[in-house]
Amino acid sequence: MKIPALIPARGGSKGVPRKNIKLIGGHPLIAYSIVASRMSNKINDVFVSTDDREIAAIALKYGAKIPFLRPMEYASDLSGDWEVINHFFQNIDEPYVAYMRPTTPLRDPKKIDKYINFFMKNKDDMSGMRSMHELSEPPYKMLMIKDGFCAGFFDDFDGIKNYTNLPRQVFPKAYHPNGYIDIVKRSHVLKSNDAFGMRIMPVITSHTNEIDTYDDFKRIQQQVSNGYGDSLLARMKNGLGS
Repeated sequence: MKIPALIPARGGSKGVPRKNIKLIGGHPLIAYSIVASRMSNKINDVFVSTDDREIAAIALKYGAKIPFLRPMEYASDLSGDWEVINHFFQNIDEPYVAYMRPTTPLRDPKKIDKYINFFMKNKDDMSGMRSMHELSEPPYKMLMIKDGFCAGFFDDFDGIKNYTNLPRQVFPKAYHPNGYIDIVKRSHVLKSNDAFGMRIMPVITSHTNEIDTYDDFKRIQQQVSNGYGDSLLARMKNGLGS
């Protein structure tokens, strides 16, 4: 069974203005997610949800579908995944959708296929699926500054108040959702106010770089210049999106 992909790409990004159409390796950021999705054998359609006509025009050039523009009330700084996905399901009659965030541009289409297969085999046992990678440091090792002094985010760990000095190996492993591929169920979204629910199954990926800042952009640009993502670039150069 194949499923569609949904790429959220609003025009008003603040951390990196207009980041969805900033160029990496000669192509706009959003193109990487569109092309990787189109290269997947398990994705049948690629939709882009945007409020921005320039982004829509670029997405169409690379082969995505834009059946509607996203209303402004679902494209604010405070708009969450649920608003975007619920709007999609209100307009497109599909049971599932792969949510492909453009801020995670470098994907392997074969891994996309693998993760969709995992979802299809286990879909009845979950409310949604999210991709993530293991963190080198658990949240118990992180600090905030409170009243001018360092403080942990938790009251204690197993009754130990000064837990931040403990070796990281004693803490549970921690994982960071990375946007490689999340899969959402229509049946859950339409009856709730959240996208993924409480029974989220994970797929564990290798460490995946995301773009939230200019430094992140530089990091991804360096990866591309070093040859990472060559298959995506080759397909774009050969006219996959033309």
